[in-house]
Amino acid sequence: AERLRAGGAGIPAFYTPAGVGTLVADGGMPWRYNPDGSVAVASPPKETREFDGRSYVLEHGITTDFALVRATVGDRHGNLVFDKATRNFNPLAATAGRITIAEVEHLVEPGEIDPQQVHLPGVFVQRVVALTPEQAADKRIERRTITKEA
Repeated sequence: AERLRAGGAGIPAFYTPAGVGTLVADGGMPWRYNPDGSVAVASPPKETREFDGRSYVLEHGITTDFALVRATVGDRHGNLVFDKATRNFNPLAATAGRITIAEVEHLVEPGEIDPQQVHLPGVFVQRVVALTPEQAADKRIERRTITKEA
């Protein structure tokens, strides 16, 4: 999440204590596997530095050519409102994309969204796709993970 935030804010890289002393910093984290399950490609070591006696690893900001986000409410100017957990990463992903495409479940006219309720301003959105009611109801990523009580 921080790498997306940094990329969206134009920060090319930053130092963080998270990951120091792990495969993330030291290299060797599997990136690709062979058919037999062995590691085909492992991550290289990352740059580390010490500041005030504490070690930090250099992480690069993430930027993308395209960002695909889904909002509950939006207007044709790209102002978006997210619902519940979709607010966690959608705004970060949208700011990191050079071109952001927003699927909107409920498209409203500009000015209908209270400015205090906007989670992502339209300046970050280049395309808005209004979903049909059937498409809006189809959320294949959501799965019930509860079990029946005995």
